[in-house]
Amino acid sequence: MHQAIYNHNEEFVLESGEKIPAFRLQYTTYGKLNSAKTNVVWTFHALTANSEAADWWSGIIGEGKVFDPEKYYIICANIPGSAYGSLSPLDINPKTNEKYYHDFPVFSMRDVVRTFQHLRNYLGIEKIAVGIGGSLGGMQLLEWAIEQPDVFEKIIPISTSAKTSPWAAALNASQRMSIEADCTWKEKKDDAGISGLKVARSIALLSYRDYNAYNATQQGFSEQTKDLSIDKKITRAETYQKYQGEKLAKRFNAFSYYFITRTMDTHDVGRGRISVENALGKIAANTLVMGISTDILFPPEEQELIAKHIPDAEVRIINSLYGHDGFLLEFDTIEKIIRDFIFRK
Repeated sequence: MHQAIYNHNEEFVLESGEKIPAFRLQYTTYGKLNSAKTNVVWTFHALTANSEAADWWSGIIGEGKVFDPEKYYIICANIPGSAYGSLSPLDINPKTNEKYYHDFPVFSMRDVVRTFQHLRNYLGIEKIAVGIGGSLGGMQLLEWAIEQPDVFEKIIPISTSAKTSPWAAALNASQRMSIEADCTWKEKKDDAGISGLKVARSIALLSYRDYNAYNATQQGFSEQTKDLSIDKKITRAETYQKYQGEKLAKRFNAFSYYFITRTMDTHDVGRGRISVENALGKIAANTLVMGISTDILFPPEEQELIAKHIPDAEVRIINSLYGHDGFLLEFDTIEKIIRDFIFRK
C-alpha cells in the first residue's frame, strides 16, 4: 500500500462558477502499474469511507481476491470535502486565511470527477481497465464513464443511482437538519455539530438496513441493562444506533458529512445531457450493474434502469438480509459475480 497527495496548484472552476485557487487529493494505491499501463483498477469510495479500499472492501481487494495487487494497480482517491486528507472544510480558506467551515464550496458530482481526471493525468494513466464503486462511489463512476467514455474498459457500479432520487435527497436533508439542530453547529470549530452528526448517522443507518434486518439482529433489550427494572431497560436497537453514531463521530466531522451529502444531492447524469437515459447511452465500457434485493436507499429498480440504458449492460441483483450495506457485506457472492464478469469479457 502506498499513500500520497496530489496537489493541483492551478485555479479550478466549479460547476457553480465558484473558483478555488487549488485543491489536493489524498489517494492510496496497491500493487504496481505495469509497463503498458493496462492493469489499472480505480475504486470509488462511499460517503464516509477513506481511500484505503483494501480495508473496507477486503472481500474483493487483496491477495488471492479478484482484484489482487500482484496483478492490478488499484487506486482509490478521497473525494474533496471528505475527512481523510483531500481538500476539506477544515482547511484554510485562502480568501480569509481562516478555516472554511461553513463556507466550504459545494463540489458537484461532476466537479469531483473532474478532480479525479486531473489525478489520472498526473499519474500518466490513459486507460482504466476496471472502474468499481458502490453507493456514492457508483455515482462518481457513472458520471466519469459518461463524461469520458473512452477511459474505462469495464465498469461495475453497485447499489447506486443515475440520479439522486427525492427519497435519497430527503434522507440527506434530514441528516443535515439533525446537524443544523445541534446548538454548536454555527460555531467555527472542528467539532461543531458533532452531536448532530451522531443523529445523522442514526438516520442514515435506517436507510442502510430495513425492517427485516433489524428484526433479525436487534431483538430485545441490551445485555448491559438486562438486570435493571423495566423502566430502565434500553433496547438493543437503541444501543446499536447510539454506538454507530459515537463510532462515526470519533473518525469524521459534521462539516465533511454536511457537504458530501450536498454533493450527493447534485448527482444527475442527465443534467445538460437531454435525459438520464440519453446520458447512460453514452457509456462505452463493458458494464456490470449490481444491486441488493433489500436495498431501500438505492432499490433494485434503480439498478435495472441503469443497466437498461447502458448498451449491452448486464444486471445482477443479490439476495441479502442486509439492505444497502449488503454491497459491503456480501463479499463471497459479489466477488464471484465480479470474477465471472472480469474473466468472461
